[in-house]
Amino acid sequence: MVVAAVHLDTDVLVIGGGPAGCWAAWNAVSNGSNVVLIEKGYVGTSGATAAGNTTTIYTKRGTSERAATVAQRIRLGHGFSEPDRIERVLDRTFENLNLLAEWGYDFPQYEDGRPYRGMLRGPDYLRFMRQKLIKAGVKVIDHCPAEELLMSDGIVAGALARFRRSGETLEIRAGAIVIATGGCAFLSGALGTNNLTGDGYLMAAEAGAVLSGMEFSAQYGISPAYSSVTKGVVYFWGTFSDEQGNVLGSSGDRQSVVARELINGPVYAVLDKAPPRLQEGFRRGQPNIFVPFDRMGIDPFTERFPITLRHEGTVRGTGGLKINDRSSTTIPGLFAAGDAANRQGMSGATSGGGGPNSSWAMATGSWAGEDAARFVRALGRNWRTRRTTRVTDPAKGTASNDASDVLAVIEVAKRHILPLDGGFFRTQSTLEAASKDLRALWDDRSWRSAGNARAREAEAFIATARWSTESALLRKESRGLQRRPDFPSEDPTLLRTIETGGTDGLWAAFQTDIQVMSEAS
Repeated sequence: MVVAAVHLDTDVLVIGGGPAGCWAAWNAVSNGSNVVLIEKGYVGTSGATAAGNTTTIYTKRGTSERAATVAQRIRLGHGFSEPDRIERVLDRTFENLNLLAEWGYDFPQYEDGRPYRGMLRGPDYLRFMRQKLIKAGVKVIDHCPAEELLMSDGIVAGALARFRRSGETLEIRAGAIVIATGGCAFLSGALGTNNLTGDGYLMAAEAGAVLSGMEFSAQYGISPAYSSVTKGVVYFWGTFSDEQGNVLGSSGDRQSVVARELINGPVYAVLDKAPPRLQEGFRRGQPNIFVPFDRMGIDPFTERFPITLRHEGTVRGTGGLKINDRSSTTIPGLFAAGDAANRQGMSGATSGGGGPNSSWAMATGSWAGEDAARFVRALGRNWRTRRTTRVTDPAKGTASNDASDVLAVIEVAKRHILPLDGGFFRTQSTLEAASKDLRALWDDRSWRSAGNARAREAEAFIATARWSTESALLRKESRGLQRRPDFPSEDPTLLRTIETGGTDGLWAAFQTDIQVMSEAS
């Protein structure tokens, strides 16, 4: 029996208020569903997109621009990208961007005054979407993190959430649910990611959902050492050097070159390859990149500045909840979109970065809203009378009420995930050590506290780290974001998706080897 202070019923519940969640809510309400959207922060300012500008991909099928974009995603996908899925994602993105223009969104402009639809200003974009949803009748509930899902005979039937200010529990009965909670950046401090701790992954996995591609989570972004901004486009025009000023010229991709040197000492960059016209364009198009430089009195185009790599995890990596060719997870009635969903079909084994990820959020969010509305219609009128059950034991975490215990646990977990010589470059020994310690943290109930939002985030953080670690142990090769110095080459026999799931009984397995599991419990 569920005991809650506040009860709501809705056809479709959307959890997460970033771009994917907003598009899901819009398409669900447009298809005749009553919709509630809950967000642990504030819809319009919460999440990675809200923290700054984001590129997107605006190309029409059949054009040379579209062909080049698809070819690039295939080339960077290391065998996992799917041309048909990429085309369909870009078709829906093209449609949605045109819809934004029809609605009156103020796109940036070319110098001749034409609208440029390959860029969205994060705060404006999400504030615009929030207003559109409210006018359409979506009930938006801010500062109300979801805690767990409710089930009925194997079908998702609702969720429990908690109001941050009052601490009251909210029970929402729903015909279908969309998980649009974003990815997990492992509390690295990267801009806009502090509330992205893998919450949706955990809730779905507790209900039995499967994740996939979690080994492709070791995405790190370059940022000034004194800044959280990880927008990497400007560094294509950068020169990197060590503390003595020696230019880094070793082989490998940009991040790997920087990572190898950072393990040994400081690394510096200067954006000296950008011509004046491009410098001006960067400042107009990505102004938040330059705020820390201006505050420090540094001209990044002429002066060296110290840099670091910040973990962006599955926010810009690839792994997430396993979905079909649209948005359905492995649990009936549960749909996933954006960074909460596996993006291998779009980005393969490498980062989707800004444009591919924002396009993916638009498309999968739209599909999730449509699919959820269709699922509710198929249920008929009696779904509200279903008996619901919790998927977690409400007594599992009641031992600690000390916030310092939770913070200490998070710091231990971060020591296995964030360092470059354990998270960026992975070896059998570092992965096995992480697996052992992360399991011990998970099994330890002493730091958990019922109703403690920070403890719930820590659980999601640790679970996500464990799924990533166990998947990385299975993939004994280097491919995309999976960098194994002990297995430095791609193995063509391993061009297979790794699935994972479970919490107390965590497992990982190659998709075609269902009987072969790496048991981490």
